[in-house]
Amino acid sequence: MDMTAIAIVAICAWALVTIVESAKDKSKKKLSSKETEAYKAEIAELKERVSVLEKIVTDERYDLKKQFADLESDRVA
Repeated sequence: MDMTAIAIVAICAWALVTIVESAKDKSKKKLSSKETEAYKAEIAELKERVSVLEKIVTDERYDLKKQFADLESDRVA
C-alpha cells in the first residue's frame, strides 16, 4: 500500500475517533436530538468516505498507476 494511502486512512480514522470522543464528552451534557442527528450524519459520511478511500487504495489499477508514475519519474530523473 502506498504511504499516502496509509496516511489518508490514518487521518480519517483519527477524525472518526475525535468525533466519537467529542460526542461522548458532550453526551454528559445531554445533547439535543438535533445535535445527535448531526453527529450521526457526520459519522455516517466519514464512514462512507473511509470506505471509498479503502476501495481506491486496494484497487489493483491504483497500484498499477503508481508503478507507471514511478517508472516515468525514474526515466525523467
